[in-house]
Amino acid sequence: MGSWSDFRRDRILVAGQWVSADNGGVLDVIDPATGESIGTVPNAGVAETGRAIEAASAAFETFSRTTAAERAKMLRDLSTAILDNQDALAELLTREQGKPLAEAKGEVGMSAAYILWFAEEARRVYGDTIPSPWGDRRIMVTKSPVGVVGAITPWNFPSSMLARKIGPALAAGCTVVAKPASQTPYSALAWGVLAEQVGIPAGVINILTGSAREIGGELTSNPLVRKITFTGSTGVGKLLLKQAAATVKKVSMELGGNAPFLIFDDADLDRAVAGAVAAKFRMPDRHASAQTDFMSRPGSTTASLKPSRTPPKSWSSAPGSSKVQLSARSSTMQPLPRLRNSSATPSGKARVVTGGKRHPKGDRFYEATVLADANATMNFAHDEIFGPIAPVFKFETEDEAVRLANDTEFGLAAYFYTQDPGRAFRVSERLQYGLVGINEGMITTEVAPFGGFKESGVGKEGSKYGLDDYLDVKYVCVGGLGL
Repeated sequence: MGSWSDFRRDRILVAGQWVSADNGGVLDVIDPATGESIGTVPNAGVAETGRAIEAASAAFETFSRTTAAERAKMLRDLSTAILDNQDALAELLTREQGKPLAEAKGEVGMSAAYILWFAEEARRVYGDTIPSPWGDRRIMVTKSPVGVVGAITPWNFPSSMLARKIGPALAAGCTVVAKPASQTPYSALAWGVLAEQVGIPAGVINILTGSAREIGGELTSNPLVRKITFTGSTGVGKLLLKQAAATVKKVSMELGGNAPFLIFDDADLDRAVAGAVAAKFRMPDRHASAQTDFMSRPGSTTASLKPSRTPPKSWSSAPGSSKVQLSARSSTMQPLPRLRNSSATPSGKARVVTGGKRHPKGDRFYEATVLADANATMNFAHDEIFGPIAPVFKFETEDEAVRLANDTEFGLAAYFYTQDPGRAFRVSERLQYGLVGINEGMITTEVAPFGGFKESGVGKEGSKYGLDDYLDVKYVCVGGLGL
């Protein structure tokens, strides 16, 4: 096992070579907790992206013909290498992204889990035979890798988001050109180091850092790229969809969300509060509750959340006794440069129950904030907020709760708490969301499909469904059999 510095690279990976940007330009990578630079990466553009695409296309000619068993072994070896270096990779992730070390370690572990899952799925890409309407012909359906994949990932989960894309791509037999967020490039570049260690052929994985506009523009316009997979904002996703349309690429998009968290009057309130703190202050969005005494609980719990580089001890389910310690770029204690819509609460309308200001730790931290008296006219009822803000809305009936929850263009994830089995089925079936958690605030797993409805995206990641977007379905009719 190495140290985090063993996996930090200040070059991009193209065709198996670590190279600088053509113009020598670099981008600073900033520690979000201190504001200090922890290194630089190349500021690549169109030319470097074109060469990476050409390398991936050349590698595809041979990699696509490897057997499923061969690709499965590569991915198993990659999963093992990730776990063997979990501590080092987690420290690298924390240094550039800022989340607590324990949470970073969990993300790295999840990355390994996704890779292992798709190692297993590589050998389960089944076709069909279809009964022929012609006596002397036979009909077969086969699946083949789509080709070169352009993968664009965000800053919030810089390792696991890439695992969700590299895993199915390689399992299917595709090659990859990856563009991580400029704020968190090192965790992505580390995938190149790991790929080299386990013997994945040169050109199969290429990793670029630099101009999002130039790299994204080339990935979406170059006809050699046959699929774009993107995780990020709905606005950028729409732009990429438009750009990819010119060459009719396959696309999968995990876009913005504004997740409702509903607590009905028959809910287990202690369980609901624990789930709300875990879900809403890790990736906070909307909250709605029918409970009259709910407001007295999350405030005391969130008040104990402290920014720190120290790994959290546990997620406590006891209200008011959570000992979680959170650092700068975790969604719970978001650094101010990333706190979008921080002025989304109209003055004099919503009431601050707890938080609502910069943390005493420093100007780069913001307190976990609970707001009361929220209503549907406020910006945070509709906008995605990457910040530690949990507005609380009240509802009276089940129908009203569902209507409020669905009143958004987003449809990524929703959560609700109830002890009524009938309500569990009624509400889950009516919620217009790709993921629904019932009495659970943390539901992501590699074995289940992750993806949204409406403007939260298209396609699924993880599970057996996560491989489909990387495959083309081919119909083969065999005639002249003389039967």
